[in-house]
Amino acid sequence: MPRTPCTAADLGAPEPAPARTFACGCPLHARRLFTCGALGAALLAATGPLAAASIPECKRSGFTKAVSAEQVEQQAMLQYRQMLEKAGSERALAPMQHPQLQRLRYIGQRIERFTTECNGRAADWKWEINLIGSRQINAFCMPGGKIAFFWGILSELQLSDDEVAMVMGHEVAHALLEHAREQMGKSVVTSGALRLGASLLGLGQIGDIGAQIGSQLLSLKFSRDDESQADALGLVMAAKAGYDPRAGVTLWQKMTAGTGGAPPALLSTHPAGPTRIKDIEARLPGVLPAFEAAAKPDRRFAPPPNGATSRQ
Repeated sequence: MPRTPCTAADLGAPEPAPARTFACGCPLHARRLFTCGALGAALLAATGPLAAASIPECKRSGFTKAVSAEQVEQQAMLQYRQMLEKAGSERALAPMQHPQLQRLRYIGQRIERFTTECNGRAADWKWEINLIGSRQINAFCMPGGKIAFFWGILSELQLSDDEVAMVMGHEVAHALLEHAREQMGKSVVTSGALRLGASLLGLGQIGDIGAQIGSQLLSLKFSRDDESQADALGLVMAAKAGYDPRAGVTLWQKMTAGTGGAPPALLSTHPAGPTRIKDIEARLPGVLPAFEAAAKPDRRFAPPPNGATSRQ
């Protein structure tokens, strides 16, 4: 999904409100060099999904086998750090004591407990959640569990905890399903772009690959199938964490109303408005039992008051 640089929009000085977007997904950063033999093996590996974990919605594509998970996660961590440094230098990074950041981290920690049921790699991820001072209606989760929410999605939509959990679950689902790695694998397998990972193996073209990584920062768009999978798994993750999956309906009602009926950026690769809500409603009978059986949160938070900033 398209991303824009972090700004200090909500730190005191007025800023023209940008076009509303809600982006999801994780960026592609790493690339890997393959020989023809490895490429052929990747083609064979990509013919079927990886074995699912204990949650049925956790089926991952075989295309993920075509690239190294470690490389993807290392590059994601590097780009996340660069983003935080930039946000900090622009006073657009919420401080640790900010109530909305504490809110996000509380909800995220509840969801994190169930991530290894979907992807065993999540046990080794260094989960991190930060809040960026921008009016964008936006959130994302990078490979390896690096999460960012933008101030606008909390303040503009006045999200309840359950609705925040729906967003969080959806973004975490992209990381658990390794959609960035999958799309990278598809690119390698289908195009045979063997040179893209050369610099990572010490084979030169450092400037070229660096430029590609920079241009792809926070810019990945997932397919309709990826978005549907993240919707389905996100509902499950949030429900298991004790958040009402019916909030998925109210979330998208707010999204549609908040954009004047025009689809946010997320919907450029996903059914919009009523269609998406209908899909979520169809999944609720299968998800509500998990919510009803789940331990409920012992803390509840309110949306930010009107006029509050990400530094308050």
